[in-house]
Amino acid sequence: MFVYEKKLQYPVKIKRPNAKLAMTIASQYGGPDGELGASLRYLSQRFSMPYPELKGLLTDIGTEELGHLEMIGAIMYQLTRDLSVEAIKKAGFDSYFVDHTTGVYPASAAGVPFTAAYIQSKGDVLTDLHEDLAAEQKARTTYDNILRLVDDPDVADPIRFLREREIVHYQRFGEALRLATDRLNSKNFYAFNPSFDKK
Repeated sequence: MFVYEKKLQYPVKIKRPNAKLAMTIASQYGGPDGELGASLRYLSQRFSMPYPELKGLLTDIGTEELGHLEMIGAIMYQLTRDLSVEAIKKAGFDSYFVDHTTGVYPASAAGVPFTAAYIQSKGDVLTDLHEDLAAEQKARTTYDNILRLVDDPDVADPIRFLREREIVHYQRFGEALRLATDRLNSKNFYAFNPSFDKK
């Protein structure tokens, strides 16, 4: 069960609308390495995780990623609120506007709608944890790229916060991989499967 605290994990207070920047940041809402995919990945993987503390870690991080999705949604909304038709056209936001007005919609910066193909849940401890480590690095790189394009401190500040959380999650998944690897032994399917032995 989840408890919802009615505030953002980190404040988002953007004063100047910027539709062009919103289109870039959209990737962290519904793009291939965004927060929607991260939350679904971890909250799906937790069901088959055999170690209770790692199941808890996946639940905790998956839930936090939902909070990050909420932050990105707030950033996108604040960047696109009260836009004039002229500003929409000038920013190249008209294609998005036709389909979604200024509603927050899960798509990549290229306009590709979110798909479950962005996430992976194999049910294999090592495979899933390696997937999670890679996912956090890809999200961090995307935030790095966004920060290269942002010139508004009101936008850069929450983006930096989100980037830092990707690093923390990467570290936690690294610890989880070490814990899981330490528990593997010859009786464990993940480490040794006699049906694959060539003897």
